[in-house]
Amino acid sequence: MASTSSKMTNKQAKAALNKFKMEVANELGVNLKEGYNGDLTSKEAGSVGGEMVKKMIAKSANEMQNGMNQ
Repeated sequence: MASTSSKMTNKQAKAALNKFKMEVANELGVNLKEGYNGDLTSKEAGSVGGEMVKKMIAKSANEMQNGMNQ
């Protein structure tokens, strides 16, 4: 069994996803801020989520490919 120190807590996972979201928003030039973001258009908000999904899929595909090559 893995040690508890190697497992990410729910709080840590939320913080990591939030950091990732802010990084992606910054890359896309979307003015995302902590807290309420009701001033964003649907297009802006959707572009952040969509780009996050693309990056996560690419990372998973890369990890699977690297696992097959080892």
